[in-house]
Amino acid sequence: MLQQLVQSTIDRKVAEFHAHELPKFNFDKVSVDSSRNERLKRAIDNAVVRNDKGRQLKMLELPDSDRIRTLAGDIKQHTLDYLDYYLIQFTANVEKRGGQVHFASDGEHAKQIILDIVSSASVKRIIKSKSMVSEEIELAHVMEAAGLDVVETDLGEFIVQIDHDKPSHIVTPIIHKDKESIAKLFSEYFGTPYNDDPEALTAQARVYLRDKFRKADLGMTGGNFLVAETGDVVTVENEGNARQSMTTPRVLISLVGIEKLVPRMLDLSVMLKLLARSATGQTMTIYSSVFGGTRSAGETDGPEAAHVVLIDNGRTEILASEEYRETLRCIRCGACLNACPIYRKIGGHSYGSVYPGPIGALITPLMQGLEQYKDLPNASSLCGACYEACPVKINIPKHLINLRRDVVKREINHPVERLIYRAYAWAMGRPWRYRLASWGQKTTLRLIGHKGFVRRLPFPGGGWTQVRDMPEPAKKTFRQLWQNKK
Repeated sequence: MLQQLVQSTIDRKVAEFHAHELPKFNFDKVSVDSSRNERLKRAIDNAVVRNDKGRQLKMLELPDSDRIRTLAGDIKQHTLDYLDYYLIQFTANVEKRGGQVHFASDGEHAKQIILDIVSSASVKRIIKSKSMVSEEIELAHVMEAAGLDVVETDLGEFIVQIDHDKPSHIVTPIIHKDKESIAKLFSEYFGTPYNDDPEALTAQARVYLRDKFRKADLGMTGGNFLVAETGDVVTVENEGNARQSMTTPRVLISLVGIEKLVPRMLDLSVMLKLLARSATGQTMTIYSSVFGGTRSAGETDGPEAAHVVLIDNGRTEILASEEYRETLRCIRCGACLNACPIYRKIGGHSYGSVYPGPIGALITPLMQGLEQYKDLPNASSLCGACYEACPVKINIPKHLINLRRDVVKREINHPVERLIYRAYAWAMGRPWRYRLASWGQKTTLRLIGHKGFVRRLPFPGGGWTQVRDMPEPAKKTFRQLWQNKK
């Protein structure tokens, strides 16, 4: 009776949470606002440039980093091509060790599975280590709405949680914040005097989180990798909160995307050589944990019940497409974000998803619908820096171009945009049309220009002059100068 009452309360509160409609994503407005925020750009630049330079230096330590990247990409691609086989193998090995595997078709299904586990285990207090998948489905918000005491234990995620914010980077979620804003937040949240010393802020969070670790009923982790050969979940971190989350509570849930599998421990070693180097310029993270199953007889720590929730949430649709399948290779290192000139100027929140940057511009439209995120494939200069940085060699620029093609083919771009490109194609079709269009463009821009610059272009070209002036065209075109020379 008590369990049924708890479950009905959870169901009611979760339904109330989902009744609040989220605003429609507007990439143009958010990205323009972000590009004008100088403090944001400085905070992001300081962190991502350092990480990108660190990656380049650390990759030089490997005997042949390019071949290792090729090998890592081949391992992931092989796993994706035979994912059904490795999912069956992983499930069997988890169950041999006393764990349970649950398959979730989407975010709502995953949340219901987890809330059912919470209810059946009479859980009230939950500690969560960093998990991008849980952010993807907004799990913590649903748990809070259900009346559960849930706390993020990664320091960055904890700051995001108490500030009611969202992460802006895959690896470093508070890359958009400076120490002054964090100090102000801590002072207001804990009711303590303002102190912007990083060590003092960390110590303050540590005292608070230690108490949460001691009292927790359930621990939650994500998973950087899953090893099919052994049934192990693998997490890499620098703070130790994931290790605490998996050893202290009596119940453990690991929420992981189905694409995180690798076949063998031998393959895992290749991935670990690349992950930390690509993410933060470290040789290895401080903690690399390999775990699975329940506590054995005689062991003093570890869970009494262990669950692995494997989530699809749009991944099998990508898997079914040979064209885009390789995007699922991503190991969430954030290297493409650190290298991307667009991300450095607009930050992670501009992408409208928990996965920002070049990889987010790919997988967010693929997983959540190109109609809703049709602008993201254009959030790239196609300079190729993301491809050069990717440790598993995902050809991000190629796929972004293909997504742009899909936007045009499915006619989900703006009708005015389609009209402009048709007019452009018409003008380029004959020499006389090209000359006429060039003359019209030059004449118009010189008429509206002032002192050598066009400060505001009319619709639909207004985007060019939102954050910069445009030089007036020269009085004579290159073609005219060339003809006069002859």
